[in-house]
Amino acid sequence: MPGGPLLVRGAQEVIDADGVAHPVERPVVAVCACGATGRAPWCDGTHARISPRR
Repeated sequence: MPGGPLLVRGAQEVIDADGVAHPVERPVVAVCACGATGRAPWCDGTHARISPRR
């Protein structure tokens, strides 16, 4: 889906834009790419409710 998440496989942590490390507890995680999530850096499905980026 346009503006949807980035799927990350096999990571031990995800570092956000502020340099904060977030531990990964699953084999695959969805990282927000639209910037509208309420659970940064994780995708919460907000991209499905907003218009796609162009």
